[in-house]
Amino acid sequence: MRTITQARHNYAEKAEGRSFVLDTTFVLFFLALDCGQRFAFGFEGFLSAVTLIMFVVFPYFLPYNGEKPGFERWVIGRAAIASFAIVLGLIFRQSLGVFLPEAMRFIPFSLLIVTAVVSCYVQLYSIMRFRLAK
Repeated sequence: MRTITQARHNYAEKAEGRSFVLDTTFVLFFLALDCGQRFAFGFEGFLSAVTLIMFVVFPYFLPYNGEKPGFERWVIGRAAIASFAIVLGLIFRQSLGVFLPEAMRFIPFSLLIVTAVVSCYVQLYSIMRFRLAK
């Protein structure tokens, strides 16, 4: 019978072969959705744009045991996800009070917080987990 530790280790090995930094992609999506909803010019818009650019580029440099995809292709894919989410955020903002109740305006930020906490846990676990010598 397998122990819980062996099952976790096997799951971690399978997850390493999966898509590269999937959890930060969800954080990027909900961050862009929230930024699209709160689209503004000026200093706040500048800070939002810088934050989005950081979430598009920097997760590529997180520790990863597998083979990383090409940087250009990876950044273009994440920029497309961010652009799509910004457009959805603009549409979401326009639908508040018309199709959706005004109280739903906090949903994108709430989902951003949840995904950020899960992403932080996954990243810290992958960095600090116990690895046996081979």
